[in-house]
Amino acid sequence: MTHKREIQGNVVKIAGEKTITVVVERRVMHPRYHKVVKRFKKYLVHDERNEAKVGDEVVAIECRPLSKTKSFRLKSVVKGA
Repeated sequence: MTHKREIQGNVVKIAGEKTITVVVERRVMHPRYHKVVKRFKKYLVHDERNEAKVGDEVVAIECRPLSKTKSFRLKSVVKGA
């Protein structure tokens, strides 16, 4: 059994039909200044039923590549905008 990665983040854009852009924030320690800083990464997520809106917090799960840049699909909407 393979382990599928799950990401949780906020929807920042509706990127065309059945696609949303999710920004995932993580906090890491700066190597020199030992301060907690935020790092961001954007993922394209497949939203089959167009249920997510901008501002929603969502959970996405890894799947086979659906396009050149899209390899996650929407699992659930945690809370609405």
